[in-house]
Amino acid sequence: MIRKYTKLNRWYYIIGVITLGVITLLVFGFNYYNRMYRSNVELEKDKLLYIATGSDFNAVVDSIKRNNLVVDIESFTRSAKSLGYINRIKPGCYGIKSGMSNRSLVRMLITATQSPVKVTFNNVRIPEQLAGKVSHQIEADSISIIRLFKKSDTPENYGFNDKTLISMFIPNTYEFYWNTDAESFFERMKKEHNQFWSKERDEKAKAINLKREEISTLASIVEEESNKRDERPRIAGVYINRLKRSMPLQADPTIKFALGDFGIKRILTKHLEIKSPYNTYKDYGLPPGPICCPSISSIDAVLNHENHQYLYFCAKDDFSGYHVFARTLAEHNRNANAYQRALNKERIYR
Repeated sequence: MIRKYTKLNRWYYIIGVITLGVITLLVFGFNYYNRMYRSNVELEKDKLLYIATGSDFNAVVDSIKRNNLVVDIESFTRSAKSLGYINRIKPGCYGIKSGMSNRSLVRMLITATQSPVKVTFNNVRIPEQLAGKVSHQIEADSISIIRLFKKSDTPENYGFNDKTLISMFIPNTYEFYWNTDAESFFERMKKEHNQFWSKERDEKAKAINLKREEISTLASIVEEESNKRDERPRIAGVYINRLKRSMPLQADPTIKFALGDFGIKRILTKHLEIKSPYNTYKDYGLPPGPICCPSISSIDAVLNHENHQYLYFCAKDDFSGYHVFARTLAEHNRNANAYQRALNKERIYR
């Protein structure tokens, strides 16, 4: 009886150990499954997680915690460590969606499955403005973008000079990965510039005997002259007529650019005396480069300019933003005098 009792106890002991082991495995498996696969993200709307270049695991966790992206930060941390994310941090912008599990979130971060960001810039006159607008939309800061602009070999590397480099940046909306640096931004803009200048556009530029950079320069003047898109092809036609006749462009926006004062509403005689290659009242032909980043509509306005006989134009005296056009200087002087009287009436002297 003693032997039978001992054997029976041994079997009870073995069965107990096995049962305990199974229960332990089940509990561990259940907890692991919950930690890995159960939703740990509850958001009213999708959010973005930005991971800066050089960030470590603690910085990622702090950002997730600070932005309340997960319900249980401890379970996320444990999951991230068990999946090996702690030493595989990759910068970027990541879309966090409600219902995501720790595993799906960590896998997204490990594989650097980023959400592209839309980068838009327009109404840009100088590189500093471009840098300021772009740096708010990608990781590259404005200083790094300006530094690249001013680097001596940058213009030549991209096929421009220091005055025409700004024409490489064509205002539009583009998709980028957020962790784009200044060099990558420039490379992308060069690629977009080349794609924009299709065979058709190049042929139109050749037909009016202007290079790409010259088209952009003229387009920048046209854009600064009028915010009325339907009028720009006619204004472009005036300037092309003047170029063909070797007449000075006499474009007021170039004077504002030379002065560095874009708020001037009335160009005075004293302003026309400024010594600058951008003074189109004194120098013939186009200025050295664009006075802004011309929009696509302005570039196409030059390429598809109106064919007419107008040589002059000035703002309408009703301040509508439109212009009145003239073929002769006498006709233009009458229009200009009417506008001057309107300015005086409104007491606009500057």
